[in-house]
Amino acid sequence: MNYEDKKIVGIIATNVDASIALNVIGHLAIAIGKYSDSEIMGKPIITDKSNINHLGISQFPFIVTKVKAGKLRTAIDKAKANPNLLVADYPKDMLDTRTDDELVASISNKENEQLEYLGAIIYGNTDDVNEITGKFQLWKID
Repeated sequence: MNYEDKKIVGIIATNVDASIALNVIGHLAIAIGKYSDSEIMGKPIITDKSNINHLGISQFPFIVTKVKAGKLRTAIDKAKANPNLLVADYPKDMLDTRTDDELVASISNKENEQLEYLGAIIYGNTDDVNEITGKFQLWKID
């Protein structure tokens, strides 16, 4: 597997504050890591010269971008329509609820069109990911 064969792109809505954006990306990264294929990780443990172990990281590029909320929804819909991509999305309900049970109840009682997305992470073949996210701006603190 070549380093550039696959890609991970985080997407944050432009109206999300930096403190919330970091929370969104953190939660989504855990989800993508949990449900991704075994190829996503590089070497699991890296031992330094002092014989101290360090957890490895993804072997593929991971960039974070930003887009307007409407384009975020479109990106999520397109990515979910591609069976070769893994998509983790972050509806605003995740901020508005305290427990997993509350979150499940909140999302379960809404149509997809009613959800306000704050972010997403898309993982898969670079060409497929680039087709959806290739024109998005890199995220930065303004």
